[in-house]
Amino acid sequence: MADRITFECPDGSQAGGYFAPAPGAKAGVIVLQEWWGLNPQICDVADRFAEEGFTALAPDLYHGRVTQDPDEANHMMTGLDWVGATQVEVQGALSHLKQTVTKAAVMGFCMGGALTVIAGVKLKDCDAAVCYYGIPPAEQADPAKMAVPFQGHFATQDDWCTPDAVDAFEAAIANSAGPHELHRYDAHHGFFNDTVSAYDAEATELSWQRTMAFLKAHL
Repeated sequence: MADRITFECPDGSQAGGYFAPAPGAKAGVIVLQEWWGLNPQICDVADRFAEEGFTALAPDLYHGRVTQDPDEANHMMTGLDWVGATQVEVQGALSHLKQTVTKAAVMGFCMGGALTVIAGVKLKDCDAAVCYYGIPPAEQADPAKMAVPFQGHFATQDDWCTPDAVDAFEAAIANSAGPHELHRYDAHHGFFNDTVSAYDAEATELSWQRTMAFLKAHL
């Protein structure tokens, strides 16, 4: 049964998150939030993974703060230490998840997608990475050093992860050692989020099918 939990991080601190167990699951997924915070939509994604047989944990990277205001969301996102959050909260979530599963992927949307890239480069407990329209600055994580199987989902009408930025990311990750695949959709940034105007049902369903196939192949 899904519930809010607390788990320990590598630095000894405590973090919270939304935990959606899948009974008997051998694999799990860390679900990383958009800039809005750990809201019901992200919890719904965790539940969806559990329904597919993956135990899911969505860490609360803003420690209880959630907003629907873009300006406030931008303020919270820019105030977050992306590498620090990945190495503390995301690593803590992975360690907690791996108490019950053998392999675990990290996946996320927007800001969470960028953190997913950092996790795939820097976290040894990350076994695969699925990124939706998020790219961190190159100095935070070099895509050429991606250490795990990687799948990316990007929108062609995106003014944050622009097509040019995705092209540069694809060129860089082509030099990584592991398998990788990038998919582009004729959609806008945030197309997977069914609570915003950018939602695109067709792109969401296709990307979900690809995500499931990828995770089942690599976990």
